[in-house]
Amino acid sequence: MDKREKLKEIEERVRNIDTSLAKQSNNPVSGEGNSWAEVVFIGEAPGFNEDKQGRPFVGRAGKILDELLESVNLKREDIFITNIVKHRPPGNRNPTNEEIKSCSPYLNEQLDVIKPKVICCLGNFSSKYILEKYGLTQGGGVKGITKIHGQVFKISNLTGIVKIIPLFHPAVATYDPRKLDTLKKDFQILKEEIGK
Repeated sequence: MDKREKLKEIEERVRNIDTSLAKQSNNPVSGEGNSWAEVVFIGEAPGFNEDKQGRPFVGRAGKILDELLESVNLKREDIFITNIVKHRPPGNRNPTNEEIKSCSPYLNEQLDVIKPKVICCLGNFSSKYILEKYGLTQGGGVKGITKIHGQVFKISNLTGIVKIIPLFHPAVATYDPRKLDTLKKDFQILKEEIGK
């Protein structure tokens, strides 16, 4: 089974998740993009538009993400985009620890299949999850995104070095336009790291 087929199989299992969160949402959002992507972006959970369309980052935050990708010469077809939680929490509330715990195995499988060289964590929830997953807890805990955005963490695994870059979630720029400049600067760091 090739990578694309494996990701489709994971997507099918996500479609059949039978949790209260899944029952309250319209469409699961497994993720999409290049099965052989070197860069994976991980958000926290689908929002209203994503839940409607069954695709990640298609609302206002998605438009900002597209603009940021373009600023570093990346296209959606070059990368893979997903979330930790695969269904929209009601009212766009933050995902609970229990929801993250029940959905994270699907994300872990996606990462195992894709084997990216760079993982971009969008926001606090994905940054905390990924940094803890790889044992990068900075002396007992993960600092908030305001302190760690744009930093590059490196881990070594069987496929080589994986770079983890926490970034502000693009949605932050919809209510604080000044954060867009910070995001653009952090994406330049991503561009440098892809080039190395």
